[in-house]
Amino acid sequence: MGLPVLIISVLLFLILFFGIGFLLNMILRSTWVMAIIYPIVVILIVDNVGLLEYFTSPIVSLRALGSDLVSLKPADIIILSSGMLGAVLSGVVIRMLRARGYRMF
Repeated sequence: MGLPVLIISVLLFLILFFGIGFLLNMILRSTWVMAIIYPIVVILIVDNVGLLEYFTSPIVSLRALGSDLVSLKPADIIILSSGMLGAVLSGVVIRMLRARGYRMF
């Protein structure tokens, strides 16, 4: 992966998950909703195991998840971390806006 693609991907994940987190926090009136949901989204992005298999055969699917997480490349980790940063930033911004008296929905 080239450097321009990495930079664009980082910006896209940051903005995407900031926007989704901001809207969810505003609608659900909960500050850290996306920061809690984001690790589940990462698992769904990274893992090749279906969601139902976590309940039917948890040991096998968790081992597969572990091996998939270990095999991530540094660029993938940077991109996924920028998404988490966007989710956390959305919570911080919502909290600051509420502290300053803005009421959303």
